[in-house]
Amino acid sequence: MTARQLKLGAVLIGVGTAPDAWRDPDVPGDASIDIDWYRAKARLAEDAKFDFVFIVDSPYITPDSAPHFLNRLEPLTLLSALAGGTSRIGLVGTLTTSYSEPFNVARQFGSLDLISHGRAGWNVVTTGLEGAAGNYGRERHYDHGERYRRAAEHLGVVRGLWDSYEDDAFPRDKAAGRFLDPSRQHALGHRGEFYSVAGPLNISRSAQGQPVIFQAGSSDAGRDLAARTADAIFSMPESFDEAVAFRADIRRRAEAAGRDPDSILVFPGLQPILRATDAEAEAEWRRRAESVDLHAALVQLGRPFGYHDFTRYDPDAPFPDLGDAGSNAYRSHSERIRLVARAEGLTLRETALRLATPRSDFIGSASTVADQVERWFRGGAADGFNVGVGRARDLDEFAAQVVPLLQARGLFRHEYEDTTLRGNLGLAVPVNRHTAARRAEAERQSAGQGASAGVAGADRTEAGAVGSAREVSA
Repeated sequence: MTARQLKLGAVLIGVGTAPDAWRDPDVPGDASIDIDWYRAKARLAEDAKFDFVFIVDSPYITPDSAPHFLNRLEPLTLLSALAGGTSRIGLVGTLTTSYSEPFNVARQFGSLDLISHGRAGWNVVTTGLEGAAGNYGRERHYDHGERYRRAAEHLGVVRGLWDSYEDDAFPRDKAAGRFLDPSRQHALGHRGEFYSVAGPLNISRSAQGQPVIFQAGSSDAGRDLAARTADAIFSMPESFDEAVAFRADIRRRAEAAGRDPDSILVFPGLQPILRATDAEAEAEWRRRAESVDLHAALVQLGRPFGYHDFTRYDPDAPFPDLGDAGSNAYRSHSERIRLVARAEGLTLRETALRLATPRSDFIGSASTVADQVERWFRGGAADGFNVGVGRARDLDEFAAQVVPLLQARGLFRHEYEDTTLRGNLGLAVPVNRHTAARRAEAERQSAGQGASAGVAGADRTEAGAVGSAREVSA
């Protein structure tokens, strides 16, 4: 049996989401729209044998949004460009189900999957930003429950469209003039609560069958959807114990939904701060925390609450009572912030600064960080990590210093196992549903014919026995 192996993703966020990260001399001021910067980081991650690079996205900004959010490349376009500059690393991007049509999404990710020879992944989100509605001709955002019902149906439609062609649909027989086998092309004919999609999709499957499905919802509805449909899940736990509980909960929900829990990978976010010693890393974290601008931190705190304006409160008063603010935005994130602030009696200032510079287990020397990665992995808190960065050099240092230690401990690969994202993640290739149905029907008919033959054989044996008996009596 193959030993369980750690998986790693790299979050590429250009000039960064920390308020002053764009001022770092190690990052170009236009990194979020600089394809050469992205190519260099993707190649660095590929050289370190990361499983994938991840591009975050959202469809709404304000003038106070984080620098990276203000001016960044669209994920599918960016990932298609990165496909040509890499060969093995997975290419994962965020796209909302709330404000995109299933046919377009299926075609876009299906194209990326073929362009990259089976390395595409879709981070399925419902969009927590209420302001996004105004960018798509709506006066109000979908409520939380409806967003997740839409997401479930949307994803089901996309997956159905990805199976429009069976793997042998295109014989491309030039001598016979036969390009398509029409019996292997299938219309979808979907009519549901939110979508009506005829199909078929005009693009075939890739070497990995379908793009890998990632999800990041942590609310109850988000966890249910992920447990039923996702291949991998992004999480943002604040502690080892919280990470263990989250992964265990996802596995329980998956099993209840009839899935093999081992078929779902959980990737907590990891934001390392590496220095030669633990003390130096701790000092660097403290320096970053102390340099945060309070106004920017308050704006950042408002985002999971639907860009609630926290600047109008006394920062040194207790965290304010916000009513239902955030319930229709990033619900699980906003609820967690409230709970922590109240449980620990934090002021608004303390809450904002903690969110801006979270304290984690992954601050220290390379050996200390590798120890923590191993602890989380072996302790049931993670199947892998989504490595983010607070400063431009953090990813470079993790790849150069921590990855070799993980490899030496036998936790992480030295070379890619496969050419596809599914193959490297250890995920099975989904069989085309129409192929599976045809095979099942053929097996049923074969079994039925076998049973009929057995009955006929028994009848002949019985008739022969009766005849022999008559001969004997005569």
